[in-house]
Amino acid sequence: MSWPHSRSSRRSPRKICDALVVAEGYGMLTLSATVPALQPSHMPCREDGVSSSSCQPGWPQVAFFYVSLYLIAIAQGADKPCGLAFAADQFDAEHQGERASRGSLFNWWFFCMAIGISVSVSVVGYIQEYVGWGLGFGVPCAIVLCAFLVFLLGTPTYRLYAPTPEAKSPFRRLARGLAANANKTGGLSASHSEEEEAAADARCVLRLLPIWAASLAYGVVYAQIMTLFNKQGRTLDRHIGDGLELPPAALQTLGPASILLFVPVYDRAVVPALRWATGNPSGLSMLQRVGAGMAVSLAGVAVAALVEARRLAMAREHGLVDDPSATVPMSWAWIVPQYAMMGVADVLAVVGLQELFYDQMPDGLRSLGLALYLSVMGIGGFISSLLISLIDGVTGSGGGDSWFADNLNRAHVDYFYWLLAGLSAVELALFLYFARSYVYKHKPN
Repeated sequence: MSWPHSRSSRRSPRKICDALVVAEGYGMLTLSATVPALQPSHMPCREDGVSSSSCQPGWPQVAFFYVSLYLIAIAQGADKPCGLAFAADQFDAEHQGERASRGSLFNWWFFCMAIGISVSVSVVGYIQEYVGWGLGFGVPCAIVLCAFLVFLLGTPTYRLYAPTPEAKSPFRRLARGLAANANKTGGLSASHSEEEEAAADARCVLRLLPIWAASLAYGVVYAQIMTLFNKQGRTLDRHIGDGLELPPAALQTLGPASILLFVPVYDRAVVPALRWATGNPSGLSMLQRVGAGMAVSLAGVAVAALVEARRLAMAREHGLVDDPSATVPMSWAWIVPQYAMMGVADVLAVVGLQELFYDQMPDGLRSLGLALYLSVMGIGGFISSLLISLIDGVTGSGGGDSWFADNLNRAHVDYFYWLLAGLSAVELALFLYFARSYVYKHKPN
């Protein structure tokens, strides 16, 4: 969920409000996990202590819990496009040096996001599992409050722009521009310059829609990193040497770890080399970067299919097909390449989409552009769920094992990976077709 906002003067108070709401949500979750009267597991039964079917969590506790979750979701949906747009607004697009630095901002923003994911999965996940949910929710609450304080300390240094009248309602401006394009039969007179400007802004948005649609398959593949990839890794031998065994959650840090390794290499080594070779200050154009990420993603999901096929062969070879809890004698290191390739793909495609949908949108609609980028991942997740449900129903009919059987040794996730590889190939072809005819709003230097 993403809400657009216009220019920095409105994004700054919006970000302050979003941070406070997120902190409030995590604070409510902490109370829900620590205060007995607010815990959803608090089940008021009969005084004789005999359990019955009527012993259910009280609706006030459940309501309190879900309100806290939705507060976090709504605030993050508003903050994600707003926060990144606010950060990018601090750079002057007309200044060549600052424009190149803005491109670097998107890299390091994603780098910091990967740090947050790594800490959340490893440290916070460990606290929630082995210490307690109260502290596990309290730590994110404290982190949000500290980040909010750091944001406030930087207030005197921020560049704030006064919103223009036409930027106060991005949807109204966009609708007016679409109407102007639909009704335009000839050249507009000078008195209609505002309508012409709105129409030009609408054309900027319309030019991005084919790119957006062609990127949805990437969102479908992206959804597998924290789902099927992790489920696949849980069945493998996770020992390091003879003693240490990695917990299943540790495998989820492989993707962020590859991002943490590749972002500095890309920003400090690959970009300067490409800048020297191409003459482009960013190394690659935004569309070239996204296309390269899609190609790496295609290769990554193909590798995942090959690894899963080998895992199934090992399960059959050792007679583990009917034992869903058995550990397949195959090292967890086999799945490192697919995680690493998807991490590299994210640095290229995801960051490239962020910069593209920010840079190519009109000034008053840039948060809307970043909301469109975020919708690629969100809608991709919904498409992934729909595909899995449909395929599970079709392949599981007639009494046979579906591709997503609970016993992964009888499933065929490798077939699904090959299907995603085919979708990624079609996606890449469509993307290249649309990218060839795309006209940048600003000619890349």
